[in-house]
Amino acid sequence: MSGRSFFDTNILIYADDADAGAKQKKAQALLSEGIEKGTAVFSTQVLQEYFSVATRKLGVPAEVARRKIDVLASTDVVIIRPDLILGAIDLHRLHRLAFWDALIIKSAAAAKCSRVLSEDLNHGESIDGVRVENPFLK
Repeated sequence: MSGRSFFDTNILIYADDADAGAKQKKAQALLSEGIEKGTAVFSTQVLQEYFSVATRKLGVPAEVARRKIDVLASTDVVIIRPDLILGAIDLHRLHRLAFWDALIIKSAAAAKCSRVLSEDLNHGESIDGVRVENPFLK
């Protein structure tokens, strides 16, 4: 992995999903490499979404999810500020993105990431200077 990579929530969820098979192994490898090399970037939005989905849908105990967030919080985390929200609204309007996806892109751009790792956005598309990559297509 080269350059800074912004991780969307779905990568974190797959890393904990025992039913995800090869996607779980890929997500775990990406996270381990990004954290080890110091290239992984998250946002407060992603950390919140992770906790909600992991505890509600995967049944991850709250204390386990909290520990994972504590580890992820030691990396580079983008704090969602009003200027990012306003920028995401502009991206939503200009590119017809869902607001939450636009906020992911805006956060990645603010952190000077070269790519967003996500299964939810259009693979190969570049928005606001950030390339979208679906790591599960490879």
